[in-house]
Amino acid sequence: MIRSALMNVMTAAALKAGRALKRDFGEVENLQVSVKGPGDFVSAADHKAEKILFEELSKARPGYGFVMEESGIVEGSDKSHVWYVDPLDGTANFLHGLPIFGISIGLARDDQIVAGLVYNPALEALYIAEKGQGAYLNNRRLRVAARRELGEALVGCAIPHLGKAGHARFKAELSAVMECAANLRRLGAAALDLCFVAAGAYDGFWERGLKPWDLAAGILIVREAGGFVTDADGGSDILAKGSVCAGNENIHSQLLALIRSAG
Repeated sequence: MIRSALMNVMTAAALKAGRALKRDFGEVENLQVSVKGPGDFVSAADHKAEKILFEELSKARPGYGFVMEESGIVEGSDKSHVWYVDPLDGTANFLHGLPIFGISIGLARDDQIVAGLVYNPALEALYIAEKGQGAYLNNRRLRVAARRELGEALVGCAIPHLGKAGHARFKAELSAVMECAANLRRLGAAALDLCFVAAGAYDGFWERGLKPWDLAAGILIVREAGGFVTDADGGSDILAKGSVCAGNENIHSQLLALIRSAG
């Protein structure tokens, strides 16, 4: 387990926000819900969790900047450090009573992700990684799966929801992957999907149309578990491109070739 001062700060913030989310999850039918876009909802719980994370992280590391899902960009006096915060990844799952959602916190130093945390309070699953220190689920060290062939692989993906672009492209990519992979899953929380790759539960995962706060923590967690991560076109600027392809070396290579050829 990583017990650095930085990870202690991130963990404390996530656990505090997670307690609030868990309480609201138990009363999901009473939440005040507003529509942010077709099929894309934001709840009172979302804003509450983000407020807690912002306050806790700001108090512990004053001057760091923020890129947040609900509140946007907050410039910091320390230009070298930026927090990427998603207070509730998997909002639709949360609002429908599915316990597949989480808090995602990534820290960039000079544009390099150096620490990542994803916490699912419903299942009390805490995924953490620090650059060069490995990746962990609670107290267990994580390693990506060892399967070498897509024909044996369980692959995660994301179906574009109502109002989101990319439906035709996804259908082409899905068709290509279905022809080769053993099975596919769509769970609806990209940060956790990447953690499932790191833990070896998924052999691979791809998605387009993501935001930096969806990806920052999970990218590092996969890499520190021995996995390969690029954008969905094979490039390295994942946060800017807003897409991802992840897996072990063999599965990543095969999956990437399929989705690129489908485009």
